[in-house]
Amino acid sequence: MDTKQESLAVHIRWMIRRDMPAVLETETRSFEFAWTEEDFIRCLRQRNCIGMVAEIEDRVAGFMIYELHKNRLHILNFAVHPEFRRRGLGHAMIGKLLGKLSHERRNRIMLEVRETNLEAQLFFKSVGFRAISVLRDFYDDAAEDAYLMQYRYQPTAEELAQPHNRISRLAG
Repeated sequence: MDTKQESLAVHIRWMIRRDMPAVLETETRSFEFAWTEEDFIRCLRQRNCIGMVAEIEDRVAGFMIYELHKNRLHILNFAVHPEFRRRGLGHAMIGKLLGKLSHERRNRIMLEVRETNLEAQLFFKSVGFRAISVLRDFYDDAAEDAYLMQYRYQPTAEELAQPHNRISRLAG
């Protein structure tokens, strides 16, 4: 079997300061209009902004930056280093986010994808996202549209059978 296609053991953890050089390398190798270190720092200083990295054998091989909102997560930046693509890292990172969704609280994940980034569109479609609208001239750096993509949490029958309001949950 081609080793490049093998799935690897992925460890996902909070992003820390010393991850920044590896994150920036992945960012610049992944995007024509890459975020700068200042962009990352400005974003991560916000209270609702979370950074996570995916490690393989103690090497940062991917990352995601997302915002927590009352009823959704919003992915701001997501990339896997070119050397580690198609090996399950992206799926592992999305899996981590899906585990944060619930029927009663945050029930969807949103993100924008450049219209020219077909690889990202296909990846997110493969993990259950769908394009719900086109955002015209979305980017400051290029006259380019974006697709607003969304993943909606599907509650189980057991979750739907549970009482929905907090008072009955506390009383029960």
